[in-house]
Amino acid sequence: MFLSLQPMKKRFFINLAYNGADYCGWQIQPNDPTIQESIQTALSTLYNSEVKIVGCGRTDTGVHASDYYAHVDLPELFTVKNLTYKLNNMLPKSIAIKQVFPVAAEAHTRFDATSRSYVYKMCFFKDPFSIKTIYKYDQSGRPDFDLMNKAAALLLDYKEFFPFCKTHADNDTYKCSLSVSEWVKISDDEWHYKVTSDRFLRGMVRMIVGMTLNVGLGRMELEEVQAAMQNQTRLIRAWSVPANGLFLDDITYPYLNG
Repeated sequence: MFLSLQPMKKRFFINLAYNGADYCGWQIQPNDPTIQESIQTALSTLYNSEVKIVGCGRTDTGVHASDYYAHVDLPELFTVKNLTYKLNNMLPKSIAIKQVFPVAAEAHTRFDATSRSYVYKMCFFKDPFSIKTIYKYDQSGRPDFDLMNKAAALLLDYKEFFPFCKTHADNDTYKCSLSVSEWVKISDDEWHYKVTSDRFLRGMVRMIVGMTLNVGLGRMELEEVQAAMQNQTRLIRAWSVPANGLFLDDITYPYLNG
């Protein structure tokens, strides 16, 4: 009796970027297009068998990623250079594979990540070339940039973020360790909010941006934010800004990124 030997599999990291405008987020959803489904379909076609990948985290509908990692276990049928090339040819233009590389068998893109960084892009002008990748602020009056930064910096003093969690989200903990929270002027007409943490709650970044805008517009006082954070209660004037300006911007691992 002869046994058919299955080729040995190795673990690989896939480093990619995507424009999430036409997708219902990263994670597979029934009857909706997602990033994960697109890549799994391409890999399953290449390897002529079902292939599943694990992402470093979920991004919501319409959110983008300029730096994202997923891991997958595959037999070594292609060189990593050829696999990158083949995937890019099969995937839509909105998903770009930067590189594929082998890692240790136990390496995990979600659990091993030590920090994640997001950027929220906002502009004050009508730009037909970035409609789906930047939030055009179209309300009357500009917010106070310095006040917005004070509100952003205030969050660095806290470790729990219930006020910035979506209602009915299934979180075991609201603990997050922010190391960066600031607004940066790219130009007079384009401002970016940058935030880095070990983890984020669902919808957290967009609600933080909304809070800083409310403070900058005089619709909310810094003391209201402090009270909500100290008491871990919801903000009275919670505002989740549109998804199109949000990018997952950087993921760090102890064995990568120097």
